[in-house]
Amino acid sequence: MVTLKSTSTIFPSKPTPGGVLQLSENDQIMQWTHAPLICIYKTTGDNNEKPTTLETLKDSLSRALVPYYPLAGRLSWIHGGRLELHCNAKGAQLSEAYSEAKLDELGDFAPTKAVEDLVPKVDYGSPIEDWPLMLVQVTRFSCGGLCVGTAMSHTMVDGWSAAKFFNAWTKLARGDELEENEMPFHDRTILRSSEPLLPLRFEHIEFTKPPLLLGHTDAKEEKMKETCATILKVSKEQVEGLRKKANEIPHQDMEMVVTRPYSRYEAVASHLWRCICKARASDNSQPTRLYLGLDYRSRLKPSLPLGYFGNAVLTTVTSKCVHGDLLSKPHSYAAGNIREAIERMTDEYIRSALDFITSKEDVSAMRSNFHIRAYTKTPNFLGNPNVSVGSWINLPFYGMDYGWGKPIYVGPGLLNDDGKCRSSCQVQLLMDLSS
Repeated sequence: MVTLKSTSTIFPSKPTPGGVLQLSENDQIMQWTHAPLICIYKTTGDNNEKPTTLETLKDSLSRALVPYYPLAGRLSWIHGGRLELHCNAKGAQLSEAYSEAKLDELGDFAPTKAVEDLVPKVDYGSPIEDWPLMLVQVTRFSCGGLCVGTAMSHTMVDGWSAAKFFNAWTKLARGDELEENEMPFHDRTILRSSEPLLPLRFEHIEFTKPPLLLGHTDAKEEKMKETCATILKVSKEQVEGLRKKANEIPHQDMEMVVTRPYSRYEAVASHLWRCICKARASDNSQPTRLYLGLDYRSRLKPSLPLGYFGNAVLTTVTSKCVHGDLLSKPHSYAAGNIREAIERMTDEYIRSALDFITSKEDVSAMRSNFHIRAYTKTPNFLGNPNVSVGSWINLPFYGMDYGWGKPIYVGPGLLNDDGKCRSSCQVQLLMDLSS
C-alpha cells in the first residue's frame, strides 16, 4: 500500500526559450502515453534526512529543466493525429509517497500491480494540454529503501534521451555542474524530410499489418487476455552458450553467408523468439514476426549530434517466418532473420521510413500505446503470434546516483503487452496467462 503525501509542480529555475518546438515524424509515431521507469535504492539515512533529500531532488530537477526545457512544456493535438510541443515552462510534477512495505516484499521487482503503484499516474481522461511531460514519484519504504519512479512522455524522448536527462539530473543532485558537452541538442528539424518528398524507395514491411493467429480476422480476442510479467535471470555463461549455439552453422547450411559472428543480443533475442513460439504451441504453419526497436543515431550519414534529445528509434521487423521453421531449423536460422532485419536499417532506408511517415495524412494508426494497463485500442497489436524485443543493455540507466549510491534495480514500471521483452541487466518477459 502506497500513501501519497504531497505533490509539487517543479518549474525551471531560470527563464527558458518559449514558443512551439517542432517535433520530428519519428516523435509523431511514438506512444502519446508516458513510459514508466523505476529505480530502486537502498539507503541508510533516518527520517530526519527526508526533507533535505526531497528538497535536493526538487532543486536539482528545477535546474535540470533549464537545459532540458522541452520537458517542462505541454503537448497539444494538431492535424492528422499529430502533436506539437508548446515550450511554456508549465513544469514537471514531483510527488512524495510512503509505503509500509519493505523492499524485500517486492521480490525481483517484476512489473506487478505493487510495482505499478511506485510510478506516478497520469489522468489520460483530462485534456492533453494538462499533462505534465515528466512526472516523478519518490517513495520511501519502512526499511529505509527508496524508489524514484518516473513517467516520461514517449512523444518527447526515447530510451537514450531519457537516460541522458536522468544522468544530468542525478549529477546536479550530487552537487556537480553540467559540462558544455553534456548539453542537449533540441533542433529536431534535422530529421525533416526533403521537399518535395522523394518517391518510395523500399517496401517498409515494418509499417504493414502484423500476422494474425490462423483462423482469426482480428486480434480483439488476444488483446483482452490477461497477462503477467516475469523476470528471466540469465547468467553470463548461459548467454555465451546461446551465442555459441547461434554461431554453429550446420553443414547443410554452409552456403549461409555470415560476415561476422552473431552478437549476444541476436543470440538471446532469437532464443526468446523460438521459446515463445514453442510456448504458444501454435500450428507449425503459423506466421510470426519479431519486432525490434533500433536506435539509428549512428546509422545516419552524418550521424545525429551526440546530444540529440528526442526520438531516434524506429522499429525494424523480420520477414514472415512460420513456427515450424523456427522450431525445426537451427538457432542460426532465427538469428539470421534478426540480422537481416537489423542490417536493413541503413541511412537510406531510415530516411525513406521517415519520408513514409511524412507522406501519411494521419499517423494515428501508426502508433501504439502500451503504457496503459488493459488498453485495447492499439491499432496494431504486436502480441501473439508476434514478439517485440528491445534492449536496454547499452543505455546508461544503471549509474544514476542522486547521492545515495547507484540503484540496485532499474526496470519498467509496467509491461503489459503479450510477447513484449526488454533485456537489460535483467530480462523482462510478458506472456498471456493462457500460454
